[in-house]
Amino acid sequence: MKRMVGVNDLGLRVGEDHVNARLTNSEVDLLLTLRDEGMSYRELAEKFDISKSGARKICKGQTRCQCATRYKAVHVADGE
Repeated sequence: MKRMVGVNDLGLRVGEDHVNARLTNSEVDLLLTLRDEGMSYRELAEKFDISKSGARKICKGQTRCQCATRYKAVHVADGE
């Protein structure tokens, strides 16, 4: 089966399509909104079931900071 995934300029998966992604793009948007509203990294980590440093890295743009520049079809197993 094939599925369309977002990739960067180098053709590498980004965002929720990255193999190690734990949050969807909409969850990342919500996390950033809640941080802007004053929620602490600890509270965000508990809410989204990620580490405190993971929440901080997302908020500071150290991870999940790339947007898909194009999409490509990839083969995936039936369970993915």
